[in-house]
Amino acid sequence: MAINWFPGHMHKARKDIARIMSQVDVVIEVLDARIPYSSENPLVPNLRGETPCIKLLNKADLADPATTALWVQHMEQEQGVKAIPVSSKQPGQIRQLLQTCRDLTAGRNLEARNIQAMIMGIPNVGKSTLINILAGRKIAKTGDEAGVTKSQQRIKLDERIVLTDTPGFLWPKLNPPECGYRLAATGAIKDKVFEYEDVAAFLAAYLGPNYPLALQARYGLEEVPEEEIALLDAIGRARSCVRKGGGVDLAKVSSLLVNELQAGLLGPISLETPEMVVEEETRAQQEDAAKAKQKAEKDAARRERARKNRK
Repeated sequence: MAINWFPGHMHKARKDIARIMSQVDVVIEVLDARIPYSSENPLVPNLRGETPCIKLLNKADLADPATTALWVQHMEQEQGVKAIPVSSKQPGQIRQLLQTCRDLTAGRNLEARNIQAMIMGIPNVGKSTLINILAGRKIAKTGDEAGVTKSQQRIKLDERIVLTDTPGFLWPKLNPPECGYRLAATGAIKDKVFEYEDVAAFLAAYLGPNYPLALQARYGLEEVPEEEIALLDAIGRARSCVRKGGGVDLAKVSSLLVNELQAGLLGPISLETPEMVVEEETRAQQEDAAKAKQKAEKDAARRERARKNRK
């Protein structure tokens, strides 16, 4: 099952960003440190061009620190990018971002005017909370639900930096398809557009081999089953998610696993690595090429039939 979510206000947000990007001196893209690739909007590089970019790996306290270090190294290979892990639990760390903005725009003769910064990120990545910390006051609406911010606003952060806040937006097609599952698992997509059972099965298939000790510690499992449904069954029995008759309530245990992951109750966990997503990209490109070839062959066959019918 492919997961996609692209309501109308996201389309408008993309157009608004493109319209004012030429006026921006530095872009701040907020990512989820647990899924830096899946939460990194592929439309942003074309939108920002050569504008310097700070990639904030937010919720770093929920992510595996060793994997986060790999992502920082990977992202800073891109020209003009500075990657910084942050957490809203450390506001002093976040306020240092103001100096980073000044450093990245140094030498651009901006002394005569304010530095124009733009902050963007996918829904529910914690962007509004970061803005409130930077501004030193509650100015951006926050919430646990994806898609809280609906329109742009300009915020003066200090005597030299003005920040444009943009609505969180995804992109029309989530590809590779694994991205959609990870975004759903971490709360970036409203739960009305996916099935908890599908996302939980995806999580179980990943967590079982990669974080078995975390699962054992959280759910008191003596061993971690290799097969994802068997793992969900074991978690369900451990947490008494059982129907009348003794069968595990798959919907209930699926919701439990997804919600506990989002809350960080399984410990620091990352759901993707740079090496993993390179393999997924390659596989997705091969599948897209195969589909395009199949479509071209069908179109050619249809044209040939039409040509013969005209004779």
